[in-house]
Amino acid sequence: MNSLARHPMQLDPRRVSEESDLTTTIVICTRNRPTHLRKCLEGIAHLERAPDEVIVVDNTSGDEETEAVAREFSAVYTAEPILGLSRARNRGLAESNSEIVAYLDDDAVPDGRWLKLLLEPFADPRVAVVTGGTNSPESRAGGCNQEPTRFLSNKDRLWFEIAAFGGLGIGANMAVRKAACVGWKVFDERLGRGGPFQGAEEHHAFVHILSLSYCAAHVPAAIVFHSCQKPGDIKLEARNQIAYSMLLFAEYPGQRLNLLRFFFRRALRKPLTWPRDSPDPGKIISCGWPVLLAESFNAALLFFRTRNLRDK
Repeated sequence: MNSLARHPMQLDPRRVSEESDLTTTIVICTRNRPTHLRKCLEGIAHLERAPDEVIVVDNTSGDEETEAVAREFSAVYTAEPILGLSRARNRGLAESNSEIVAYLDDDAVPDGRWLKLLLEPFADPRVAVVTGGTNSPESRAGGCNQEPTRFLSNKDRLWFEIAAFGGLGIGANMAVRKAACVGWKVFDERLGRGGPFQGAEEHHAFVHILSLSYCAAHVPAAIVFHSCQKPGDIKLEARNQIAYSMLLFAEYPGQRLNLLRFFFRRALRKPLTWPRDSPDPGKIISCGWPVLLAESFNAALLFFRTRNLRDK
């Protein structure tokens, strides 16, 4: 297969209805944004399929206004004082009491059918991670995305690059099966906002889940409305992306040749052969060799400074 598979497995129709029986926690990680949090919780309050539990992880030492907003919507409030989105996500996962843990960014607002659609692929026990579609707030009047659900496993060709580099959606809209997350730290705390690498924590987690022979699903119709991030410093983004790639190269020796092939294709600015928000080479590839070479050196320093932090 050359792209994210549309139907590599068949869900038993009799079991799809069982998604409603799966207990579900929604985790929202936030930091000093009670106004955004309120809008997110208001969206959750109007879901067709209500969660069994909502946990707000405040990535500060505690904030009275944030706690008050969480309590107003009957959410569990917990503070995680050590900065880092991955650390906050791991804290929410640890404190959840459900079979499925879904994640929303604090500035994301779910469509009314979001949770119901996101849970459907979990009717198959092989599925351990599901992501949904992410639309801009301005697109609310446009209706649901009609693209079919896509599935991915480590039996699919190119599965590694698809999972590692954005082919499975983003962390603003995802859910994991908690039973698949036992015995390992799902979100590497070197990655994600507030960490040394400042991103890619969800993609790194997707790779590891698939490497354990679970399957993943992307449900475009399970929509959340989320504003696009403002363009960042291209040098910083290049450094973080290269450091993340070095981490993958170190942790997955069996995928090194595939990674080199992927990087070679990207360096030649060839379009991706699998769905992603943007199939073009991307601004990091297009920023020029002087930037890439300089940031490769900085990325190597970052990688070696943080290589022993995984288990701390």
